[in-house]
Amino acid sequence: MSTTLANIQTTSTVCSFCGTGCGIEITVDHGKIVKVAGDKKSPVSHGETCVKGSQAWAYIQSQDRLTHPLIRRNGELQKASWDEALDLIQSVAWRYKTGFGGDAFGCFSSSRSTNELNFVAQKFMRQVLGSNNIDSCNRT
Repeated sequence: MSTTLANIQTTSTVCSFCGTGCGIEITVDHGKIVKVAGDKKSPVSHGETCVKGSQAWAYIQSQDRLTHPLIRRNGELQKASWDEALDLIQSVAWRYKTGFGGDAFGCFSSSRSTNELNFVAQKFMRQVLGSNNIDSCNRT
């Protein structure tokens, strides 16, 4: 749900910092986030949010944030297209898989991801790369 007042818009969504699914309201002014607060209508969090959910959104607008893929050429990181970056990842992964087998890979997933993203990560590791070397901080 969204409400709009002049150039200010507030949208209800789900926090992406962990897999809990807390409801948050994001207020945007002229395309920039200016406030994040708990959504009181959320059946999960009832308007509450942790400090990360309510305060750690500044990285989204950081000038240091990557906006395109980078590939190291001659010792320097250089801008690349998505197709070029994905082709490089695929060729290097295939080279390692054929040279060393699936056990050359490991993956550490995250409790900040949803159950669905963690499921896809383990499926990719096991079925595509042929590795059971996957762990996560949410196994406790």
